[in-house]
Order: sequence, then C-alpha cells, then structure tokens
Amino acid sequence: MSGLADSPSAWLGLSPDETTALLLSLRVALVATLASLPLGLLLAWLLARRRFPGHALLDGLVHLPLILPPVVTGYLLLLAFGRRGMFGAWLAEIGIVFSFRWTGAALACAVMGLPLMVRAMRLSIEAVDRKLEQAAATLGAAPPLVFLSVTLPLSLPGILAGAVLAFAKAMGEFGATITFVSNIPGETQTLPSAIYTLTQVPGGEAGALRLTLISVAVSMLALVASEGLARRMSRRIGAGR
Repeated sequence: MSGLADSPSAWLGLSPDETTALLLSLRVALVATLASLPLGLLLAWLLARRRFPGHALLDGLVHLPLILPPVVTGYLLLLAFGRRGMFGAWLAEIGIVFSFRWTGAALACAVMGLPLMVRAMRLSIEAVDRKLEQAAATLGAAPPLVFLSVTLPLSLPGILAGAVLAFAKAMGEFGATITFVSNIPGETQTLPSAIYTLTQVPGGEAGALRLTLISVAVSMLALVASEGLARRMSRRIGAGR
C-alpha cells in the first residue's frame, strides 16, 4: 500500500483510469513521434533542397492535415486503414491492425503532427549555408555523407524542435484519434478522450480539470525543453564554426 501511495499517480490524485489514459497518451505520443521522424526528415530535406515536378503538390499534401478538420483526417484514415479499408484489409491479413487499437491512435497522431515536424525541419535545413555542403562535395563526399556530416548536425536544433512540436501535438490530438480508433478505455482512450468523457458524466469536472492541467504541464515542459536544447545546440554549433 505504501508503494501505491508513493506513486506519481497518487501524488497527482489520479484514479486508475486517469492514470491509464495519461500513460497511454505518453506512449502514443512517443511512438508517433519516433515513427514519423525518418519520414519527416526525408520530406523536409526534399522540400528544402530539391525542385521537381509535383513539388508544390507534395508540399500541399504534407500540410493538408493542418487545414482539414481533424475529424475528416480521422475518417480518411478509417477509409484507408480500417479493417475493410484500402490498405487496412491487406494489413489485417498479415496481422497488422490499426483501427480501434492504440497503434491506430499513434498513426493518427503521427499524421496530425507531421506537418509541424516537417515545417520546423525544413526551415532549419534551408538555414544551413549551402556553400558548406558544396565544399564538402568538392572534397569528394558523396551526397549521403554531405547530409550526415554537414546538413544534419547544423540543422539539429530545427529537427529537435520539430520532434517536440509533433510530440506536443500528439499529446493533445483528439478529433482524428477518436474518429479513427474510437474512445475505448485502456486501449485507445488518450488524455483528450478521457477529458471529453469526464465532462460528459456527473461529477467528472474535477477529474477533467486534473487531466487538463497535466496536459498543459506536459506540453509546456516539452516546449521549454525544446527551446533550451535548441539554444544550447545553436551555441555549440556556432562555437564550432
């Protein structure tokens, strides 16, 4: 009993269901961020450093979740990755199911956070002096090596900022998630879904307020940490030039 009383959830006054929703949100946000990081970096580099037919179309598709209603994005995910969806039916045959699973919540959060991630990374890559990349290339470095040794280190602050923004967005995502994976306690009920549920039941206001404050605190901590680390990396990169 003393171990339970000393747990973080006991300090915060959270019920077991609220604790489960908080831990699930952290898990979903972390998986969504890490899973979308390689794709986000590739898209940011393509948009920043390459010009090709369809460049504007790709840019528009990447940022589409920012302007579409989240419910629409969730419905499109359901059409594509539901059990009978365009890709979901095939994926289900090999044991990969997204709809009404926590993995589907991670997919929805990754889609919604990707535009913020790509935008921050793209701006950071565009800020890298191309003369440095050209100098590395003239010394015989292949394009992948130029990216890994020059572009990537110099754009790390923006990459970090983009990842943290995507994480914070995932922590607060509601519309696309609830449309795609519903609101199943213990499986898909993330922090925003739990807050919504508590506002619909008598006496749930206190729990909703607790989770709201926790959500704000986690998002603010993520943003402050991102800003601090980005400044530190910027100073380190500037000192190394």
